[in-house]
Amino acid sequence: MRKRYLFFDIDGTLISAGYGNPHVPQSTRTALRKLKEAGHFLALSTGRSEAMARPYLSELGIENMVSDGGYGLTFGGRLLEIRPLPKEKMVSLVRECQRKGIPWGLQPDNSVVRLCPDGSFYDATHDIYMETKVVPGLDPEQFDIIYKAYVACLPGEEKNIEAMEGLPFCRSKNEYIFVEPTAKAEGIMNMMDMLGAPYEDAVVFGDSLNDMSMFTGPWIKVAMGNAVRELKDKADFVTRDVDDDGIYYACETLGLF
Repeated sequence: MRKRYLFFDIDGTLISAGYGNPHVPQSTRTALRKLKEAGHFLALSTGRSEAMARPYLSELGIENMVSDGGYGLTFGGRLLEIRPLPKEKMVSLVRECQRKGIPWGLQPDNSVVRLCPDGSFYDATHDIYMETKVVPGLDPEQFDIIYKAYVACLPGEEKNIEAMEGLPFCRSKNEYIFVEPTAKAEGIMNMMDMLGAPYEDAVVFGDSLNDMSMFTGPWIKVAMGNAVRELKDKADFVTRDVDDDGIYYACETLGLF
């Protein structure tokens, strides 16, 4: 069987949030096991920080990952790199948020914690996606690198923030944006280059707008049945919903086991 290199988004692709209970469907676990038995290369491909995504490596028995929206690479369970966003641009963003009274937060390290100067970000978002730590007097200049920022604004309001020009971002919450890399395809190509494998042998799986960047390469693109319309329009194959054996159905239909 031709060896394939499979890259899976996490939320909404491997993980179902059905009934408010995030979980990996049993059929997905079975598919991952059969893929490994068939000799394929498996990796996660996520916008999450490496620290936030790492527990899924252990849970799913996967050792490789493109994290941090394409800027992080983990191979064989070992973190190889995470590239930060341009510090000058991030500082400019924070300064504008400070002037305009826009709540903000930073992630200056590889962790599961978001730093905020006060409680205004939580008050505006009530977000529990990750732990928020209040650090009075928080100043972006004090950090050598910044991986991500979080800006509280409703859809469309980010256009009024001048410093956002040229910065990548995505929105999975109505109340705020993630200022983070959106370069999953770049990360996948870096991984494939490291492995000496042709890009055409990759298969990517996704469901949301932050997966659009990996639906641009010369590989097979699989959209979940629960994916947004924009992603389905770019897909080579649209499978069933994550809750409806979507991963297993796609892998079986594509002849991967």
